[in-house]
Amino acid sequence: MISIFLYLIISEEIRNQLNIYKKTILSTGIKILSETIPYVKSFSLGFWFNVGSRDENSKNNGISHFIEHMLFKGTQKRSARKIADEIESCGGYLNAFTSKEHTCFYGRGLSEHLPKTFNVLADMIQNPSFKPVEIKKEAGVVIDELCDIEDNPEELIFDKFEEIIYSGNPLSMPIIGTQKNIKSFSQLDLFNFIKEKYTANRLIIAASGSVDHEQIVKLTEKFLLKDLGTSPLKRRYISSHALPNRLEIIEKEIQQVHAIIGRTTKGSKEDKRDEAAVLAQLLGEGSSSRLFQAVRERNGIAYQVNSFLNSFYDISSFGVYLSTNEKMMDKALSIIMKEFKKLREKRISERELKKAKESLKGSFILHLESTTNRMMRIAQSELYFNRIKHTDEIIKSIDAVTADNILELSNQLLDENTFIKLIIKSKDAMILSAA
Repeated sequence: MISIFLYLIISEEIRNQLNIYKKTILSTGIKILSETIPYVKSFSLGFWFNVGSRDENSKNNGISHFIEHMLFKGTQKRSARKIADEIESCGGYLNAFTSKEHTCFYGRGLSEHLPKTFNVLADMIQNPSFKPVEIKKEAGVVIDELCDIEDNPEELIFDKFEEIIYSGNPLSMPIIGTQKNIKSFSQLDLFNFIKEKYTANRLIIAASGSVDHEQIVKLTEKFLLKDLGTSPLKRRYISSHALPNRLEIIEKEIQQVHAIIGRTTKGSKEDKRDEAAVLAQLLGEGSSSRLFQAVRERNGIAYQVNSFLNSFYDISSFGVYLSTNEKMMDKALSIIMKEFKKLREKRISERELKKAKESLKGSFILHLESTTNRMMRIAQSELYFNRIKHTDEIIKSIDAVTADNILELSNQLLDENTFIKLIIKSKDAMILSAA
């Protein structure tokens, strides 16, 4: 058996030659991906559907997320309690999430329990019961989840920001949907959406850890017996563009003022995204970043200030989020604009560039110490690039970013005339210079 030490130091190219990554496409269109990690005793298994809230419309917005909830509420063979018991009784874990582009149902456990986990997940996606009484109960649960978001300005502000910058496109809609839609979903709505979107050509089965690829192929052939059919994949494309500079204000009963300054930029499929990731890192990721030092450390006017790069296939949202009290918000925004100006006018040092790239690479590599994160990485790589993008390739791409790249990108992205400013504040809070 390969040792953990050797596994960590050998190159990705050599690891690939050892057949750690494997991919099979069945005649049905289902893709099966695996990454064997020989030194662990557990697995992470995900069933990924290439469908999310951007595949919805205003009338059914939220249905992908609602179905994610409902698949745990019982099948024709298993009750909700039995689904949980079968996995937890053997020390496993089952969960799911919905994004704007994908829906994933996944499980973790000891390697000997992989077949049972696969069986349960396959049953959930093929044979949901969608009992009307359970739909009604779960609607109440999801509405509570929606209210939690509404009560949390730190989370709400990102939904509202993307509603503005992606206006006119399904990406503008929240993953969770609206109360009206959530209350309206019927058993027929859910079955119709499953039939239309949960098809074989949209399904990726990904596994990482102590797994055998051929076993996963056989499990797929054994448990995925239902004809899932196929469905057309709509091309996802929005051009990155700057909206006219404007200020949007939302009033809520809160103590702090929350703000986002941001815009759109290149998506995951674009090479320029690595440059944007490095820029976001040096701008506001970590306690040594420019904004953390300028806003919090030197001036002490905000507890939270950070940059973000939220990427989709064809576009990303980029910007800065902060929260502070109403008296300090104008000063904080002014400091942020000064940092933008510095990055537009002066080439960063090689030392600062190296620090940002090392931080980005370190975060990426440390993230891969989890088999679940590794499973998610190979699935998302297939979804975005139609192949498993090797870690060495990603590291090289980050290393290739130059100070001149950052200067050029800063002049494109950090122009305050192209930024949307969104502020959530109490009714009485006064914001002056933000306008």
